[in-house]
Amino acid sequence: MNNQENENGECDFSIELTCNRHRLSVLSTDVNDAILIEGTLGKLQHALFIEPEILELKGCYGFLRLHLRKSEISVIDTKNKCAGGDSKCS
Repeated sequence: MNNQENENGECDFSIELTCNRHRLSVLSTDVNDAILIEGTLGKLQHALFIEPEILELKGCYGFLRLHLRKSEISVIDTKNKCAGGDSKCS
């Protein structure tokens, strides 16, 4: 995965599992041709930006990498029930 946006400015992702014994399911939901990908990375070992725009979640069974900027992450304020950047948050 490179640290460039794709040609449409969309968010790319990759999933790398260290062994095919670990659960990974790709399901068609038949709603608007949607596809659901589910699996397990195992116990979380780290979640960090390995490059300025690539967030990596590493589990004991593999990796999930997302092309994502830190500025695109919102933290939910559970007390006020809104995202950190929302105007309803104080």
